[in-house]
Amino acid sequence: MKTLLYMMTSLVVLGLAFWAYRENYTTQQVLKDTRSLHRQIATEQARIAVLRAEWAYLNRPDRLQELADLNFDRLSLLPLRPEQFGRVDEVSYPPTDDVIEFTNGVEVSSFGAEGQLP
Repeated sequence: MKTLLYMMTSLVVLGLAFWAYRENYTTQQVLKDTRSLHRQIATEQARIAVLRAEWAYLNRPDRLQELADLNFDRLSLLPLRPEQFGRVDEVSYPPTDDVIEFTNGVEVSSFGAEGQLP
């Protein structure tokens, strides 16, 4: 009986050792993948920063003005003048005569008349 107990115990220990060995390598692989993803994220963030800098460089007002001047005939663009902008007091707002009044309320609660869920 003791021999059977020793053999079963040793088999359980061997099984647990094999499981721990496999889990160790699985964990190491997951950590490697995580480090790889962090590197990819850092690379993409750097790339986004470069693209934002390029976008800001290409949208400089002096550069856009040059492009507008070069393509004036083809695009039929006109320069902006201050008198083209309106004032706030010139904005026409919709009339307030057609205001809808709500007289009957609507119950939005999901509780019944007794305060219980239906």
